[in-house]
Amino acid sequence: MGVVVVGDTALDVVTRHSTPIAWGDDTLATTTLRPGGAGANAAAWLAHLGEPVTLVSRVGDDAAAAQVRADLTSRGVRCLFTVDPSAATGCVVVLVDGTGQRTMFPDRGANALLRQADLPPLEQAKHLHLSGYVLLDAATRQAGIDILATARSAGLTTSVDPQSAALIDDTFLATLNGVDLLLPNHDEFLALGGQKVLDTVGAAAVTHGEHGAYWVDRDGVVEEPALPTECVDTTGAGDAFNAGALRVWLAGATPREVLRAGVTAGAAAVGQVGAQPLSRR
Repeated sequence: MGVVVVGDTALDVVTRHSTPIAWGDDTLATTTLRPGGAGANAAAWLAHLGEPVTLVSRVGDDAAAAQVRADLTSRGVRCLFTVDPSAATGCVVVLVDGTGQRTMFPDRGANALLRQADLPPLEQAKHLHLSGYVLLDAATRQAGIDILATARSAGLTTSVDPQSAALIDDTFLATLNGVDLLLPNHDEFLALGGQKVLDTVGAAAVTHGEHGAYWVDRDGVVEEPALPTECVDTTGAGDAFNAGALRVWLAGATPREVLRAGVTAGAAAVGQVGAQPLSRR
């Protein structure tokens, strides 16, 4: 089973526009359908990098679920989906401007119905990575807390990506108690209190956009610069960073090696359209 990723699976509607949006009128754009969702993105990049990975998620009984399952499976991801006919598979509308920066409009759909019971037995797993959207949404927060506790009881290491600085509230930090590795971006790290998070988690590998990334633990701070890359689409760059960093961290790499692997994967992500690797197994 290797790494177990728990989080959202969705269908992304990626709309790229090179001119400013003409609100109330037409704006020419290029639109593509891509598999997405923070959990699915991280799993796809882990598989792309050669890490055995299982994705635990909840989807609807619809064509979108069939499409993302087929695509993820072709990438080497083992999909353990709970099919919920009461809700649609998650969908995210992504607007990408001419600089590659994205604005997202997520509809979690069936992801908002995730439960602890969706988690399979973890006997053959070594690590559990949880997408922070599970903890940010009141509908799934308790499930996320219970899933992390189950993983720790089974002897797995754990990691969490907080996912959204704008959605972090005063109670979020407490849900991370005992997490081994936090994977925030710089804004999320600051929203959680900066180095104060070390009272709750073991270490943090923090992405910082064009500045690269930095590692924070009780021994200090390590920094790694970004790689020169043409920015086409930033969607999923953080999820790719997570995959690159986790893969070598689990192998016992140093903090600098962890950052370098994460930055390399993140650079590959921003150089393409869509949140998941273009190549398949």
